[in-house]
Amino acid sequence: MKATINCFLPFADCAQAAETIKNIQACDAVSKIFLLHTGPSHEDCPAGCEIIEIKSLEASATIKLIAEHADADYVMLYTKYTTLRPGLFAIERMTRLASDSGAGMVYADRYNVTADGQRSNAPVIDYQLGSLRDDFDFGSLLLFPSHAFVKAAGMMKADYEAAGLYDLRLKLSQFAPIVHINEYLYSDIELDNRRSGEKIFDYVDPRNRGRQLEMEAACTEHLKEIGGYLAPKFEHIDFDKGDFEYEASVIIPVRNRIRTIRDAINSALSQKCDFKFTVIVIDNHSTDGTTEAIREFNDDRLVHIIPDRDDLGIGGCWNLGAHHPRCGKFAVQLDSDDVYSDENTLAKVVAAFYEQNCAMVVGTYMLTDINKNMIAPGIIDHKEWTPDNGRNNALRINGFGAPRAFYTPMVREIKIPNTSYGEDYAMGLNFSRRYQIGRIWEPIYMCRRWEDNSDASLDINKMNANNLYKDRIRTWELQARIAMNKQA
Repeated sequence: MKATINCFLPFADCAQAAETIKNIQACDAVSKIFLLHTGPSHEDCPAGCEIIEIKSLEASATIKLIAEHADADYVMLYTKYTTLRPGLFAIERMTRLASDSGAGMVYADRYNVTADGQRSNAPVIDYQLGSLRDDFDFGSLLLFPSHAFVKAAGMMKADYEAAGLYDLRLKLSQFAPIVHINEYLYSDIELDNRRSGEKIFDYVDPRNRGRQLEMEAACTEHLKEIGGYLAPKFEHIDFDKGDFEYEASVIIPVRNRIRTIRDAINSALSQKCDFKFTVIVIDNHSTDGTTEAIREFNDDRLVHIIPDRDDLGIGGCWNLGAHHPRCGKFAVQLDSDDVYSDENTLAKVVAAFYEQNCAMVVGTYMLTDINKNMIAPGIIDHKEWTPDNGRNNALRINGFGAPRAFYTPMVREIKIPNTSYGEDYAMGLNFSRRYQIGRIWEPIYMCRRWEDNSDASLDINKMNANNLYKDRIRTWELQARIAMNKQA
């Protein structure tokens, strides 16, 4: 017997939805199309469709309305107002693979089409235990076995305005696999054409604060339900371990930053402290004059390291710096693109370790251009962090903030992943498993955005690789936390 499908589409008016409705009705498995309209509709309902009035596409109430109307074998949800063009027999392919895999939800790679008809590949990545980001890219076409959708909707406890769809997939993931079909099964129109470097700060934009609080609540509930939640109990740190000549070190990994390295080193050496510190620059075989620029500095506090090996990422360079005999008790980040806000940053970071008894300190930074002029969204303070729930919410977000500083004996024990992306995030998750993370809420760092930033404009394959790795980090950390809770 052929499977039947209920389709749910966002609906503004007949002109907006006409082509999508036509394309979907070409699949004879579709039994009915429900049009999700925000507010009363004054248009005649297209043939074969039914209009459902909703508040928003992502509200919990909308998810529950869909569950109430799900009387076919499958629920298909499209999340864009632009035209959907399924591939040949693509919808049938999705239902078949959902059945074969026992999935609770399937999603697929797609093509992005521009207004002038240009098409590009838009692959997505596999879902895993640690894929807790609320901005995980599933694409715009989702298909669920109706029984799984209804069960997950029934597990939802809160009434969210923005986190309803997020809450649904977290609940669903607790009892059924979420399956990526790595085939290009449909085309849609991409509306967000910003570069990757412009999107990465969306989750800390103050305008999104209410949405983020809902996402945090949904994620925290999920962690409690799967055994990955950590209560706000932290181990005490004894800062007397080790014999350190220096109280702190500024660590600067660098490769080919001739335009910015002098600014970074000057910023570090200008710090005013009542303790001894060093500035350790790990020059990863620069070829653009950076090496010569570092050698211009005549200061005993500066340690210039050129690695013996050529296989180090940023994390590997950090390991060299942290294990150097002149590294201080606290290792403090300074990226080669960036500068400290003033000469008091290092002192404030070190004071925070003692005042908050933490294994890691994270500051507040201001986004600027290369000339230190503030750019949007301005000050990034990561106010989503709370002492009680920060380490749980850290599994949902993509970073901890900057500048980051670590208690050196713990860095030497754990070791930083030898990567050039996500290495600091991995350390933050690991440290927060047992120890408090300290925060400084005033801006102490300038994060300078310019065309040569490593994440300024990444192609989709590189973005996917980065996101897959961070999801993997979250998966490993979540597995460790679940195991730790079982042993407690």
